[in-house]
Formats: sequence, structure tokens, C-alpha cells
Amino acid sequence: MSELDLLRLQKQLGVAPWRLRLAAWVESGPIQLFVVVVILFNAAILGLETSPALMAAYGSLLKLLDKACLLIFCVELALKLVAYRGLFWRSGWNLFDLVVIGFALAPGAGPWSVLRSLRVLRVLRLLTVVPSLRRVVAAFLHSIPGLLGVVAVMAVFFYTTGVLATKLYGATHPQWFGSLGASLYSLFQVMTLESWSMGIVRPVMESHPWAWAFFVPFIGIATFTILNLFIGIIVSTMQELSTADAKTILPDSPAAATIARIEADLAELKKVLAQREG
Repeated sequence: MSELDLLRLQKQLGVAPWRLRLAAWVESGPIQLFVVVVILFNAAILGLETSPALMAAYGSLLKLLDKACLLIFCVELALKLVAYRGLFWRSGWNLFDLVVIGFALAPGAGPWSVLRSLRVLRVLRLLTVVPSLRRVVAAFLHSIPGLLGVVAVMAVFFYTTGVLATKLYGATHPQWFGSLGASLYSLFQVMTLESWSMGIVRPVMESHPWAWAFFVPFIGIATFTILNLFIGIIVSTMQELSTADAKTILPDSPAAATIARIEADLAELKKVLAQREG
């Protein structure tokens, strides 16, 4: 959870003081730093487990350390559940953590064994623990409605150019433009600028010298315009979320204390000015 969730818990009536202390302790800087270290350590262990030589030599130790990390994650979630109770289930980050830890707790044999391989997703818990990463993910999720419009524009543009490319170049270069599916894939490659010139466009220009008149505008629209719209929407959403976070200040935070001092100084200055005018 975040400081806002802690503030919501503090505003609830009838919350036992020990729950407030437990929530503040779990959300404290040292504990969150410890969790980040454990996540990174666990990520290193999961990487080492991909080496057959290391597993043959230190397999038992690596599995023991992996289980210790999993135990720490389970204890952390259990403490949050005890402290927040109902609020715990209102946080999408906590639900994400539960799903990730659930994969790690899946049986190692039987039909559920495939889920066991997804325990590497525990590395993604960094997205829920590190505030800066959490803001990036939140910005992306909030920008999805705006991105859907850009996706629709891109779909119409790709379909139109895909049909056109198939009719223009399908007969001479069927490996790239022989069907609508092949054309869409080739145009996607051109959009990413992956071997677009020597790999596709120049060979096409050997048979169609004026093919540049199709591909150059395509790159200008698809690569430098539509893709930049994706980036612009996400950046704009991040700025909006940052502004909203700046307006939300916890009562016990240093920012709140600074604002209180400034307001007190302004009030004192107004009194002095009023006395001089009087």
C-alpha cells in the first residue's frame, strides 16, 4: 500500500492503536527498503537457478534461500492484511502481490506445476514496492483510455496501408507482401525501423523505383507521429498524477509541516501589516 492507504486507515473510526502502529511500521522506509533488497536477492537466486552447473553444486542452498525469501513475502502480506483488513482488498497493488505469491505457492508437481515456473514474477513486486516504479505503472494504467483512441487510429492506418502494399508489391515480393497478414507484419517491421531499408525497401525499389513514395510517408506517420502520440499520452498522464500527488499531503509529513509554518508566517505578516495600517 501507499501513504494514502495509511492515511485512510488513520481516518477510520474505531481502529485499534496497535493496528495503526503495525501499518506505519510495515510502510516505514527501513521495512520497505528491506523488502526491496529481498526482492532483488530473490531475483538473483532465480537467475542462478537457470544454470545447471550451479544447481548441481548449490541446488539445495538456492532452493532454501528461495523459500526463505518466499516466507518473508508471505509474512509481509500477512502483516498488511492484519493491519489494514478490509482496506487491504481495496488496493490493486496488494491483489497483484497476492497473485504473484500465489504462483510461488503452487504445487511443484501435478497439473499445477506449470504455475510454479511463474514464480519468477516475484521480481515484478518491485513495481509495487518502489514508489517511482509504481507511479509509472499507475500512469500507464490511467492512460489506457486515451491510448485506445491512438490504437484505433493506428489500426485503421495499418489496415489501409496493408491492403495498398499487398496490391502494389504482392506480385513481385510475395515473401513480404503476398497476403494481407504478410503485409501487416512487414509494415510493422518497417515501423520499428528494424532492417527496413536494406532488408525490405531497397529490394522493393529494385522492381518499383517509386516505392520510396509509399514507405517514406508511412514511416513519417507511423513511426514519428503515431508512436509519439503513445509517449505523449503517457507522459501527460504522469504529469497529471504527479500534480494530484502534490496536492495530497499527509498531515504528519514534512511537507505538511512546512506548509503550516508558511501559513503561520503569512498570518503573522498580515497582523503586522494590519497594525501598521491601523
